[in-house]
Amino acid sequence: MPPVLPDVLEPDLRVVFCGTQAGAVSAARGAYYAGPGNKFWSVIHEIGLIPERLAPERFRELPRYGIGLTDVAKLTSGPDSALRGAHFDAEGLRARIAAHRPRYVAFNGKRAAQAALGVAAGSIAYGLQPGTFAGAGVFILPSTSGAAAGFWSIEPWKDLARAMTGTETP
Repeated sequence: MPPVLPDVLEPDLRVVFCGTQAGAVSAARGAYYAGPGNKFWSVIHEIGLIPERLAPERFRELPRYGIGLTDVAKLTSGPDSALRGAHFDAEGLRARIAAHRPRYVAFNGKRAAQAALGVAAGSIAYGLQPGTFAGAGVFILPSTSGAAAGFWSIEPWKDLARAMTGTETP
């Protein structure tokens, strides 16, 4: 079974954003973060990671800016509430990150981080995490999904941008 959305991975990217799974609109459009309420594309432009706001269908252009994309659950789509443990492939994600060696992996939402890192919901905070994931520094970011708007803050995203442009290392 092919993934719902293809990985956008190349060796030595600055950051790989990792979501939980493709939403229904993203799956239908064949593009990451394509839902009408999703802030992803405007946020990565606003914090200076890309020089212009891209349409979701242009996701394959992100490596030119040192950015990659993937999900923890590659074979399913829809709301996160429909996900079950068997849908997640944390080991596959770990292998992809280890193979491509990005500087950071940034989880777009706590649910993705929980699934990948194997941690409980209340035990993680937004921001830079101690330790690494497959050799990459780890950021946990508030989800850009419109469904998670009540938890939104751009500050951890700005912290990621500062880390990516600074001299800090994971």
